[in-house]
Amino acid sequence: MNRPLLFLDVDGPLNPYAAKPQRRPDGYTTLRVPRDDVHEGDPGLASRRRPLRVWLNPEHGRFLLRLGFQLCWATTWMDQANRWIAPVLGLPELPFVDFGDVLLQERPDGVHWKTGPLVNYADSRPFAWVDDEQSELDQTYVTAHHRGPGLLHHVNPRVGLREDDFRTLADFARSVGAPRATG
Repeated sequence: MNRPLLFLDVDGPLNPYAAKPQRRPDGYTTLRVPRDDVHEGDPGLASRRRPLRVWLNPEHGRFLLRLGFQLCWATTWMDQANRWIAPVLGLPELPFVDFGDVLLQERPDGVHWKTGPLVNYADSRPFAWVDDEQSELDQTYVTAHHRGPGLLHHVNPRVGLREDDFRTLADFARSVGAPRATG
């Protein structure tokens, strides 16, 4: 049986970027990433700006691996998440959703630009999606266009993933019959 997918956004769930800038959250480490490594579409602008500050909690990787999901990046970082984020979290190289031409393109119906590509990528497979930018419009879209169970789990970008979030994800994984990882 295939495990359900867990689509992971970086900024918000893993990197609580909206936390007070002068106070790194407990348990987090600071990573400085050259902006052109994340935002390759505009190297001129990126090279003139300071590196991107990213706060990551190394414990999150262990928690994520125990949930029973197949992990997949669903972030503007795309494949760069494997270079910068995965090693700090202790995660293996993960597949990622290539957003291609829809990257950061607003939709006229108000549905988040990630939602359609994630539904297509999942292809009726159960999935959970952790992000800080979902709305009711996204849930409505998933309900109408996805033939399997889908959990859209909003994470507060001021605090990132917390114990309750991991519990909610574990409950969803169990509800769709995912085997619990050991270790």
